[in-house]
Amino acid sequence: MITDSHCHLDRLDLSKSDNSLQVALDDAEAKGVSRFLCVCISEENRQAVLDIAATRENVFASVGVHPCDVTDSAVSVEALTQWSQAPKVVALGESGLDYFHSTEHVAQQKQSFINHFQVGQQQKLPVIVHTRNAKDDTLAIMRDHACREASGVLHCFTEDWDMAKAAMDMNFYISISGIVTFKNAEDIREVVRKMPLEYLLVETDSPYLAPIPYRGKPNMPAYVRDVAQFVADLKGLTLEALADITTNNFLRLFNRAQ
Repeated sequence: MITDSHCHLDRLDLSKSDNSLQVALDDAEAKGVSRFLCVCISEENRQAVLDIAATRENVFASVGVHPCDVTDSAVSVEALTQWSQAPKVVALGESGLDYFHSTEHVAQQKQSFINHFQVGQQQKLPVIVHTRNAKDDTLAIMRDHACREASGVLHCFTEDWDMAKAAMDMNFYISISGIVTFKNAEDIREVVRKMPLEYLLVETDSPYLAPIPYRGKPNMPAYVRDVAQFVADLKGLTLEALADITTNNFLRLFNRAQ
């Protein structure tokens, strides 16, 4: 069974379908998707994420603040620690650095990222890492502050092999989204071909970044099957083998989901 290691179920626009998250998840399960990690991006959507996880056995949650949601101050260690005590929380984040959308609050982004790692080490929780146009600073903070035992994942990976290898050397996982199916994503495909299976995860990042043949449409949790099949083909594996490997990796990293 396939695991969607990163999705934003609270952000799905179901108004044009049956307006039912349960039906969307049922559709995913019918396509072999057995687990979902619903990812928090801010204090404002934290409760919505926790509520979804609380009412569905196979949905787990993260808590944290996305770098694009960091403003005049970083989320505190105390707040993250309190949030991490909620039921079904298996990770912190997504956190990280994003210099593509704004460099106005770089110092605050860095401190927020560090705080996530501090709580991750204290609570033995992995950190979900978002990085964009910030390769060197992201790796530097990971080296200085990440806990190897809890580690984390570079989600929706769009960087090069050097960054992937550096992250895996620190015991971080690499999660591949539907971007890998895009015509201009050969660099990501090369990373997938080269990387060891034991650090590989797959995700939708739903409702964003739908894979081909759904590109341009809202991404649905069921589409992680298309991502998994594409990655399996790159690795020369059956879909079933790839699903087993990535699910076992997910449960090893996010061990509170076991």
